[in-house]
Amino acid sequence: MMLRGRLTLLAVTVAAAPLALGACTSDRRQGNEARAAAPELVVTPAEGTRDVPISGEIGTQVKHGRVTAVRITDDKGGTVGAEPREDGSGWVPSKTLQPKRTYTAEVTATADSGKTVTRKTTFTTQPNSSKPPVTSTLYFAGNRTYGTAMPVTVAFDPPIPKEARAQVQRRLFVKTDPPQPGAWSWVSDGSQVYYRAPDFWRPGTTVSVRSALEGLPIGKENVGDADRRATSKIGRQVEVEIDNATKQMSVVRDGKLLRKLPVSLGKPSTPTSSGKMVIMEKHEFTTFDTTGSADPYVVDVEDAQRLTWGGEFIHGAPWSEGDQGYTNVSHGCTNLSAANADWLMGVTQVGDLVTVKGTEVELNEGNGWTAWNVSWDEFAKGSALPVPPGLRPTPTQAADPGAVAGGSPQPTPSASGG
Repeated sequence: MMLRGRLTLLAVTVAAAPLALGACTSDRRQGNEARAAAPELVVTPAEGTRDVPISGEIGTQVKHGRVTAVRITDDKGGTVGAEPREDGSGWVPSKTLQPKRTYTAEVTATADSGKTVTRKTTFTTQPNSSKPPVTSTLYFAGNRTYGTAMPVTVAFDPPIPKEARAQVQRRLFVKTDPPQPGAWSWVSDGSQVYYRAPDFWRPGTTVSVRSALEGLPIGKENVGDADRRATSKIGRQVEVEIDNATKQMSVVRDGKLLRKLPVSLGKPSTPTSSGKMVIMEKHEFTTFDTTGSADPYVVDVEDAQRLTWGGEFIHGAPWSEGDQGYTNVSHGCTNLSAANADWLMGVTQVGDLVTVKGTEVELNEGNGWTAWNVSWDEFAKGSALPVPPGLRPTPTQAADPGAVAGGSPQPTPSASGG
Protein backbone atom coordinates (compact mmCIF):
# COMPACT_ATOMS: atom_id res chain seq x y z
CA MET A 1 0.00 0.00 0.00
CA MET A 2 1.60 3.23 -1.11
CA LEU A 3 0.24 6.04 1.02
CA ARG A 4 2.64 8.93 0.85
CA GLY A 5 3.33 11.94 3.02
CA ARG A 6 0.81 14.46 4.24
CA LEU A 7 -0.60 17.81 3.22
CA THR A 8 -0.65 19.49 6.61
CA LEU A 9 2.48 20.84 8.29
CA LEU A 10 3.13 19.01 11.52
CA ALA A 11 4.65 20.69 14.54
CA VAL A 12 7.75 18.96 15.88
CA THR A 13 8.53 18.54 19.57
CA VAL A 14 12.24 18.30 20.35
CA ALA A 15 13.44 17.32 23.82
CA ALA A 16 17.00 18.00 24.93
CA ALA A 17 18.89 14.80 25.73
CA PRO A 18 20.36 14.50 29.28
CA LEU A 19 24.13 14.45 29.65
CA ALA A 20 25.33 10.83 29.56
CA LEU A 21 27.66 10.02 32.48
CA GLY A 22 27.94 6.36 31.50
CA ALA A 23 26.80 5.20 28.12
CA CYS A 24 25.30 1.82 29.05
CA THR A 25 23.65 3.07 32.26
CA SER A 26 22.29 6.18 30.53
CA ASP A 27 20.92 4.24 27.55
CA ARG A 28 19.17 1.77 29.85
CA ARG A 29 17.68 4.50 32.01
CA GLN A 30 16.48 6.44 28.97
CA GLY A 31 14.90 3.28 27.56
CA ASN A 32 13.05 2.61 30.80
CA GLU A 33 11.91 6.22 30.99
CA ALA A 34 10.62 6.09 27.42
CA ARG A 35 8.61 2.95 28.13
CA ALA A 36 7.11 4.50 31.28
CA ALA A 37 6.43 7.96 29.80
CA ALA A 38 3.05 9.14 28.68
CA PRO A 39 2.88 9.68 24.92
CA GLU A 40 3.50 13.14 23.49
CA LEU A 41 0.98 13.95 20.75
CA VAL A 42 0.73 16.85 18.32
CA VAL A 43 -2.36 17.13 16.08
CA THR A 44 -2.92 19.44 13.11
CA PRO A 45 -4.64 21.57 11.93
CA ALA A 46 -4.08 23.52 15.14
CA GLU A 47 -7.04 24.51 17.29
CA GLY A 48 -9.06 27.31 15.69
CA THR A 49 -7.42 27.13 12.26
CA ARG A 50 -9.57 28.70 9.55
CA ASP A 51 -9.61 28.37 5.75
CA VAL A 52 -8.36 24.79 5.75
CA PRO A 53 -8.59 23.36 2.18
CA ILE A 54 -11.40 20.86 1.70
CA SER A 55 -8.66 18.34 0.88
CA GLY A 56 -7.37 18.75 4.44
CA GLU A 57 -6.42 15.81 6.61
CA ILE A 58 -5.57 15.22 10.27
CA GLY A 59 -1.83 15.27 10.88
CA THR A 60 -0.49 13.30 13.86
CA GLN A 61 2.96 13.22 15.40
CA VAL A 62 3.57 10.94 18.37
CA LYS A 63 6.52 10.42 20.69
CA HIS A 64 6.58 7.49 23.15
CA GLY A 65 3.49 5.84 21.69
CA ARG A 66 1.21 5.38 18.71
CA VAL A 67 -2.20 6.62 17.60
CA THR A 68 -4.88 4.18 18.75
CA ALA A 69 -8.09 6.11 18.04
CA VAL A 70 -9.22 8.93 15.77
CA ARG A 71 -12.70 10.40 15.75
CA ILE A 72 -13.66 13.18 13.34
CA THR A 73 -17.06 14.87 13.49
CA ASP A 74 -18.68 17.70 11.56
CA ASP A 75 -20.65 20.65 12.94
CA LYS A 76 -23.88 18.69 12.68
CA GLY A 77 -22.61 15.81 14.78
CA GLY A 78 -21.99 13.48 11.87
CA THR A 79 -19.03 11.14 11.92
CA VAL A 80 -16.40 11.57 9.21
CA GLY A 81 -14.61 8.39 8.16
CA ALA A 82 -10.85 8.53 7.72
CA GLU A 83 -8.04 6.26 6.58
CA PRO A 84 -4.55 6.25 8.11
CA ARG A 85 -1.45 6.94 6.11
CA GLU A 86 0.88 3.99 6.08
CA ASP A 87 3.69 5.94 7.76
CA GLY A 88 1.43 7.02 10.64
CA SER A 89 1.79 10.70 9.80
CA GLY A 90 -1.88 11.42 9.42
CA TRP A 91 -5.45 10.39 8.69
CA VAL A 92 -7.07 11.21 5.34
CA PRO A 93 -10.87 11.71 5.38
CA SER A 94 -12.61 9.03 3.32
CA LYS A 95 -14.54 11.76 1.51
CA THR A 96 -13.60 15.32 0.66
CA LEU A 97 -14.55 17.78 3.41
CA GLN A 98 -17.33 20.27 2.75
CA PRO A 99 -16.61 24.00 2.28
CA LYS A 100 -17.32 26.50 5.07
CA ARG A 101 -17.90 23.78 7.65
CA THR A 102 -16.43 23.24 11.11
CA TYR A 103 -14.86 19.91 12.03
CA THR A 104 -13.52 18.48 15.27
CA ALA A 105 -10.86 15.79 15.46
CA GLU A 106 -10.20 13.87 18.67
CA VAL A 107 -7.04 11.77 18.58
CA THR A 108 -5.82 9.32 21.24
CA ALA A 109 -2.30 7.97 21.50
CA THR A 110 -1.22 5.07 23.71
CA ALA A 111 2.24 4.32 25.09
CA ASP A 112 3.71 0.84 25.63
CA SER A 113 3.10 1.38 29.33
CA GLY A 114 -0.62 1.72 28.64
CA LYS A 115 -0.73 5.41 29.41
CA THR A 116 -2.86 7.44 27.01
CA VAL A 117 -3.25 11.03 25.97
CA THR A 118 -6.03 12.60 23.92
CA ARG A 119 -5.84 15.81 21.91
CA LYS A 120 -8.78 17.63 20.35
CA THR A 121 -8.71 20.25 17.62
CA THR A 122 -11.49 22.19 15.89
CA PHE A 123 -10.99 23.84 12.52
CA THR A 124 -13.03 25.42 9.72
CA THR A 125 -12.73 24.78 6.00
CA GLN A 126 -12.46 27.50 3.40
CA PRO A 127 -15.24 28.51 0.98
CA ASN A 128 -15.33 27.00 -2.48
CA SER A 129 -12.21 28.02 -4.34
CA SER A 130 -12.47 30.48 -7.21
CA LYS A 131 -9.27 29.11 -8.76
CA PRO A 132 -9.69 27.08 -11.97
CA PRO A 133 -9.52 23.32 -11.47
CA VAL A 134 -6.97 21.03 -13.05
CA THR A 135 -8.89 18.38 -14.99
CA SER A 136 -7.69 14.94 -13.96
CA THR A 137 -8.51 11.65 -15.67
CA LEU A 138 -8.04 8.32 -13.90
CA TYR A 139 -7.35 5.61 -16.47
CA PHE A 140 -8.27 2.76 -14.15
CA ALA A 141 -11.94 1.83 -13.98
CA GLY A 142 -13.73 -0.20 -11.34
CA ASN A 143 -15.06 -3.74 -11.61
CA ARG A 144 -12.82 -4.66 -14.54
CA THR A 145 -10.24 -7.35 -15.21
CA TYR A 146 -6.95 -5.96 -16.46
CA GLY A 147 -3.77 -7.45 -17.82
CA THR A 148 -0.68 -7.88 -15.68
CA ALA A 149 1.10 -4.87 -17.22
CA MET A 150 -1.74 -2.43 -16.44
CA PRO A 151 -0.30 0.77 -14.96
CA VAL A 152 -2.46 3.09 -12.92
CA THR A 153 -2.44 6.28 -15.00
CA VAL A 154 -3.65 9.75 -14.05
CA ALA A 155 -3.61 12.45 -16.74
CA PHE A 156 -3.79 16.21 -16.12
CA ASP A 157 -4.94 19.23 -18.11
CA PRO A 158 -3.17 21.59 -17.72
CA PRO A 159 -0.04 19.59 -16.84
CA ILE A 160 1.27 19.70 -13.27
CA PRO A 161 4.35 21.93 -12.80
CA LYS A 162 7.38 20.34 -11.17
CA GLU A 163 7.04 22.31 -7.95
CA ALA A 164 3.49 20.99 -7.40
CA ARG A 165 4.00 17.32 -8.29
CA ALA A 166 4.93 16.17 -4.79
CA GLN A 167 1.75 17.60 -3.23
CA VAL A 168 -0.34 15.95 -5.97
CA GLN A 169 1.46 12.63 -5.62
CA ARG A 170 0.79 12.63 -1.85
CA ARG A 171 -2.92 12.42 -2.66
CA LEU A 172 -2.66 9.44 -5.01
CA PHE A 173 -3.13 6.11 -3.24
CA VAL A 174 -2.79 2.51 -4.44
CA LYS A 175 -3.50 -0.59 -2.34
CA THR A 176 -2.94 -4.15 -3.56
CA ASP A 177 -4.11 -7.49 -2.20
CA PRO A 178 -1.92 -9.47 -1.86
CA PRO A 179 0.55 -6.65 -1.21
CA GLN A 180 2.80 -5.77 -4.14
CA PRO A 181 4.36 -2.34 -3.55
CA GLY A 182 5.23 0.02 -6.36
CA ALA A 183 5.96 3.66 -7.13
CA TRP A 184 4.69 6.65 -9.10
CA SER A 185 6.61 8.20 -12.00
CA TRP A 186 5.88 11.48 -13.82
CA VAL A 187 6.23 12.23 -17.52
CA SER A 188 8.57 15.14 -18.11
CA ASP A 189 5.88 17.68 -18.97
CA GLY A 190 3.63 16.72 -16.03
CA SER A 191 0.72 15.63 -18.22
CA GLN A 192 0.64 12.06 -16.87
CA VAL A 193 1.82 10.07 -13.86
CA TYR A 194 2.05 6.26 -13.80
CA TYR A 195 2.04 3.75 -10.95
CA ARG A 196 3.42 0.25 -11.26
CA ALA A 197 5.42 -2.34 -9.33
CA PRO A 198 8.96 -3.42 -10.30
CA ASP A 199 7.47 -6.54 -11.89
CA PHE A 200 4.13 -7.30 -13.55
CA TRP A 201 1.11 -7.60 -11.28
CA ARG A 202 0.53 -11.13 -10.08
CA PRO A 203 -2.58 -12.70 -11.65
CA GLY A 204 -5.48 -12.53 -9.21
CA THR A 205 -4.26 -9.36 -7.48
CA THR A 206 -6.89 -6.84 -6.44
CA VAL A 207 -5.81 -3.24 -7.08
CA SER A 208 -7.65 -0.38 -5.35
CA VAL A 209 -6.96 3.22 -6.39
CA ARG A 210 -7.93 6.58 -4.96
CA SER A 211 -7.15 9.88 -6.66
CA ALA A 212 -8.11 12.25 -3.83
CA LEU A 213 -7.53 15.58 -5.56
CA GLU A 214 -10.77 17.51 -5.03
CA GLY A 215 -10.00 20.96 -3.61
CA LEU A 216 -6.27 20.27 -3.35
CA PRO A 217 -4.22 23.46 -3.83
CA ILE A 218 -2.02 22.80 -6.89
CA GLY A 219 0.65 25.44 -7.20
CA LYS A 220 -0.51 29.04 -6.87
CA GLU A 221 -3.06 29.06 -9.66
CA ASN A 222 -5.16 25.87 -9.55
CA VAL A 223 -6.99 23.34 -7.42
CA GLY A 224 -7.78 19.67 -7.94
CA ASP A 225 -11.08 18.72 -9.54
CA ALA A 226 -12.34 15.42 -8.13
CA ASP A 227 -12.00 12.55 -5.68
CA ARG A 228 -12.15 9.25 -7.57
CA ARG A 229 -11.94 5.59 -6.53
CA ALA A 230 -11.76 2.33 -8.46
CA THR A 231 -11.10 -1.31 -7.59
CA SER A 232 -10.41 -4.03 -10.16
CA LYS A 233 -8.67 -7.36 -10.51
CA ILE A 234 -5.67 -8.53 -12.49
CA GLY A 235 -6.35 -11.40 -14.88
CA ARG A 236 -4.19 -13.94 -16.63
CA GLN A 237 -0.68 -13.28 -17.93
CA VAL A 238 -0.78 -12.44 -21.66
CA GLU A 239 2.05 -10.91 -23.69
CA VAL A 240 2.23 -10.07 -27.37
CA GLU A 241 5.53 -9.70 -29.23
CA ILE A 242 5.75 -8.33 -32.78
CA ASP A 243 8.98 -8.75 -34.75
CA ASN A 244 9.46 -6.60 -37.82
CA ALA A 245 12.29 -8.84 -39.08
CA THR A 246 9.95 -11.83 -39.43
CA LYS A 247 6.65 -9.94 -39.81
CA GLN A 248 5.23 -12.29 -37.16
CA MET A 249 3.26 -11.74 -33.95
CA SER A 250 3.80 -14.20 -31.06
CA VAL A 251 0.96 -14.50 -28.53
CA VAL A 252 1.93 -16.00 -25.17
CA ARG A 253 -0.43 -16.81 -22.30
CA ASP A 254 0.84 -17.96 -18.89
CA GLY A 255 4.25 -18.62 -20.43
CA LYS A 256 2.90 -20.79 -23.26
CA LEU A 257 3.02 -19.80 -26.93
CA LEU A 258 -0.54 -19.91 -28.24
CA ARG A 259 -0.05 -18.83 -31.85
CA LYS A 260 2.17 -17.02 -34.31
CA LEU A 261 0.30 -14.67 -36.63
CA PRO A 262 1.56 -12.92 -39.79
CA VAL A 263 1.39 -9.12 -39.68
CA SER A 264 1.95 -6.07 -41.84
CA LEU A 265 3.38 -3.06 -40.02
CA GLY A 266 3.85 0.59 -40.98
CA LYS A 267 5.35 1.37 -44.36
CA PRO A 268 8.63 3.37 -44.42
CA SER A 269 6.84 6.74 -44.62
CA THR A 270 4.62 5.90 -41.61
CA PRO A 271 6.58 3.35 -39.55
CA THR A 272 5.30 1.49 -36.52
CA SER A 273 6.95 2.42 -33.22
CA SER A 274 9.31 -0.04 -31.53
CA GLY A 275 8.95 -0.33 -27.77
CA LYS A 276 6.93 -1.70 -24.88
CA MET A 277 3.30 -0.62 -25.03
CA VAL A 278 0.12 -1.55 -23.18
CA ILE A 279 -3.28 -2.27 -24.71
CA MET A 280 -5.35 0.81 -23.79
CA GLU A 281 -8.71 0.21 -25.47
CA LYS A 282 -10.50 -2.53 -27.36
CA HIS A 283 -13.14 -1.84 -30.02
CA GLU A 284 -15.13 -4.41 -31.95
CA PHE A 285 -15.84 -1.65 -34.46
CA THR A 286 -14.46 1.88 -34.89
CA THR A 287 -13.63 4.46 -37.55
CA PHE A 288 -10.17 5.86 -38.27
CA ASP A 289 -10.46 9.45 -39.47
CA THR A 290 -7.25 11.32 -40.32
CA THR A 291 -8.90 14.24 -42.06
CA GLY A 292 -6.56 17.22 -41.91
CA SER A 293 -3.39 15.14 -41.87
CA ALA A 294 -0.77 14.91 -44.64
CA ASP A 295 -2.25 11.57 -45.69
CA PRO A 296 -5.99 11.88 -45.01
CA TYR A 297 -8.33 8.89 -45.06
CA VAL A 298 -11.46 7.57 -43.40
CA VAL A 299 -11.84 3.83 -42.92
CA ASP A 300 -14.03 1.54 -40.81
CA VAL A 301 -12.16 -1.21 -38.99
CA GLU A 302 -13.06 -4.16 -36.81
CA ASP A 303 -11.32 -5.69 -33.78
CA ALA A 304 -9.13 -2.67 -33.05
CA GLN A 305 -6.86 -2.49 -29.98
CA ARG A 306 -5.23 0.88 -29.17
CA LEU A 307 -1.52 0.99 -28.27
CA THR A 308 -0.66 4.72 -28.42
CA TRP A 309 -2.30 8.13 -28.09
CA GLY A 310 -0.88 8.88 -31.52
CA GLY A 311 -3.16 6.30 -33.17
CA GLU A 312 -1.24 3.01 -33.44
CA PHE A 313 -3.60 0.03 -33.18
CA ILE A 314 -3.63 -3.70 -33.75
CA HIS A 315 -6.66 -4.37 -35.95
CA GLY A 316 -8.22 -6.49 -38.65
CA ALA A 317 -7.17 -5.42 -42.15
CA PRO A 318 -8.59 -7.77 -44.81
CA TRP A 319 -7.30 -5.40 -47.52
CA SER A 320 -3.66 -6.21 -46.61
CA GLU A 321 -3.92 -9.97 -46.02
CA GLY A 322 -1.74 -10.67 -49.06
CA ASP A 323 1.05 -8.51 -47.59
CA GLN A 324 0.87 -9.85 -44.04
CA GLY A 325 4.00 -11.80 -43.18
CA TYR A 326 5.91 -10.21 -46.10
CA THR A 327 5.58 -6.45 -46.57
CA ASN A 328 4.79 -3.41 -44.44
CA VAL A 329 1.97 -1.33 -45.98
CA SER A 330 0.05 0.25 -43.08
CA HIS A 331 -0.05 3.82 -41.77
CA GLY A 332 1.67 2.68 -38.54
CA CYS A 333 -0.79 0.13 -37.24
CA THR A 334 -0.28 -3.62 -36.92
CA ASN A 335 -2.48 -5.30 -39.56
CA LEU A 336 -3.90 -8.79 -39.03
CA SER A 337 -6.29 -10.85 -41.07
CA ALA A 338 -9.93 -10.52 -40.09
CA ALA A 339 -9.95 -14.02 -38.59
CA ASN A 340 -6.73 -13.52 -36.64
CA ALA A 341 -7.80 -10.12 -35.30
CA ASP A 342 -11.08 -11.63 -34.12
CA TRP A 343 -9.22 -14.48 -32.38
CA LEU A 344 -6.79 -12.07 -30.70
CA MET A 345 -9.64 -9.97 -29.33
CA GLY A 346 -10.80 -13.03 -27.41
CA VAL A 347 -7.38 -13.58 -25.84
CA THR A 348 -6.16 -10.12 -24.82
CA GLN A 349 -7.19 -7.72 -22.07
CA VAL A 350 -6.71 -4.00 -21.59
CA GLY A 351 -3.44 -3.85 -19.67
CA ASP A 352 -1.60 -6.59 -21.59
CA LEU A 353 1.96 -5.84 -22.69
CA VAL A 354 2.70 -5.51 -26.41
CA THR A 355 6.36 -5.35 -27.47
CA VAL A 356 7.30 -4.26 -30.99
CA LYS A 357 10.90 -4.56 -32.14
CA GLY A 358 13.01 -3.88 -35.20
CA THR A 359 11.14 -0.98 -36.81
CA GLU A 360 12.58 2.32 -38.03
CA VAL A 361 11.50 4.49 -35.06
CA GLU A 362 11.43 4.18 -31.29
CA LEU A 363 8.30 4.71 -29.20
CA ASN A 364 8.09 8.20 -27.74
CA GLU A 365 7.75 7.87 -23.99
CA GLY A 366 4.39 9.16 -22.88
CA ASN A 367 2.80 8.24 -26.23
CA GLY A 368 0.41 5.82 -24.58
CA TRP A 369 0.93 4.12 -21.21
CA THR A 370 4.68 3.75 -21.56
CA ALA A 371 5.47 2.85 -17.96
CA TRP A 372 7.24 -0.36 -19.07
CA ASN A 373 9.35 1.25 -21.77
CA VAL A 374 12.08 2.10 -19.24
CA SER A 375 13.92 0.05 -16.63
CA TRP A 376 12.71 0.03 -13.03
CA ASP A 377 15.63 2.23 -11.99
CA GLU A 378 14.73 4.86 -14.58
CA PHE A 379 11.05 4.61 -13.74
CA ALA A 380 11.61 5.11 -10.00
CA LYS A 381 13.70 8.22 -10.64
CA GLY A 382 10.57 9.87 -12.03
CA SER A 383 8.90 9.97 -8.60
CA ALA A 384 8.37 13.40 -7.03
CA LEU A 385 8.63 11.81 -3.56
CA PRO A 386 11.19 9.47 -2.02
CA VAL A 387 10.69 5.89 -3.15
CA PRO A 388 10.25 3.42 -0.24
CA PRO A 389 13.24 1.33 0.85
CA GLY A 390 13.60 -1.79 -1.24
CA LEU A 391 12.18 -0.05 -4.30
CA ARG A 392 14.73 2.73 -4.65
CA PRO A 393 16.75 3.00 -7.85
CA THR A 394 20.42 2.11 -7.91
CA PRO A 395 22.27 5.28 -6.79
CA THR A 396 24.36 5.72 -9.93
CA GLN A 397 23.17 9.23 -10.72
CA ALA A 398 20.92 11.98 -9.42
CA ALA A 399 17.15 11.42 -9.58
CA ASP A 400 15.61 12.77 -12.76
CA PRO A 401 11.92 13.71 -12.46
CA GLY A 402 11.72 13.61 -16.26
CA ALA A 403 12.85 10.01 -16.64
CA VAL A 404 9.53 9.21 -18.27
CA ALA A 405 8.95 11.77 -20.97
CA GLY A 406 5.96 12.36 -23.19
CA GLY A 407 3.09 14.49 -24.35
CA SER A 408 -0.52 15.07 -23.51
CA PRO A 409 -3.04 12.30 -24.24
CA GLN A 410 -5.27 12.50 -27.28
CA PRO A 411 -8.73 11.45 -26.06
CA THR A 412 -10.48 10.46 -29.28
CA PRO A 413 -10.09 6.77 -30.19
CA SER A 414 -10.81 7.39 -33.87
CA ALA A 415 -8.16 10.09 -34.37
CA SER A 416 -5.96 7.94 -36.58
CA GLY A 417 -4.85 4.43 -37.37
CA GLY A 418 -4.18 2.46 -40.46
